[in-house]
Amino acid sequence: MTHLLEVEDLQVNYGHIQALKGISLHVDDREVVAILGANGAGKTTLMRTLSGLIAPKSGKVTFAGHETTHLGADRIVRLGIGQSPEGRRVFGTLSVEENLRMGGFTRPPAEIDESCKHVYKIFPRLHERRAQLAGTLSGGEQQMLAIGRALVTKPRLLLLDEPSLGLAPIIVRNIFQVLRDVRDTGVTILVVEQNARMALKLADRGYVLEVGKLSHEGPARELLASPEIQAAYLGH
Repeated sequence: MTHLLEVEDLQVNYGHIQALKGISLHVDDREVVAILGANGAGKTTLMRTLSGLIAPKSGKVTFAGHETTHLGADRIVRLGIGQSPEGRRVFGTLSVEENLRMGGFTRPPAEIDESCKHVYKIFPRLHERRAQLAGTLSGGEQQMLAIGRALVTKPRLLLLDEPSLGLAPIIVRNIFQVLRDVRDTGVTILVVEQNARMALKLADRGYVLEVGKLSHEGPARELLASPEIQAAYLGH
């Protein structure tokens, strides 16, 4: 079977420190896959490598039949991978609308207009705030904007890095409901998330990273039921 995303023996270093130690995983078309792990496990390093922001020491990444291991971030976006990064990283001095349009830099203006309308339909709050500077939004609104900006790229694969980070529980529930809606439109999702329970309820499958290595993988329902995973990540 050909996977939409395939990662083979990926190794990434920060100087003399090995952050990823031979990661192999895959994501199939229209699937939601969760990456779990504690702080420092290598989750964000993995996402930044997949999006072309970090060059791996070795290994191979293939997306939709194209090897992307050493491609630049702009070319990876053009192939159909969009990312909502950890910490949201919106352009604070630009308006909501301008942030969204920045997300569509690889696309024709008419398509950007259509994608912005789609995002406003998903996140009505962003439409209300479309002329407001992004830096003045609440944390939840900034997270909506970061996801919306990634969706404007019209991704086939959406990378989400800690979408619940620092948000109130009611906002987290709203964000994950939107992600279910996005999944139902056919977008494939790879999500890194410390809120393991929410991530596994959204996902079809999951992987657990521990200090740069995969320690567990399997169907999300099996990981949710695992006593070991419950003890380590679900508060049981």
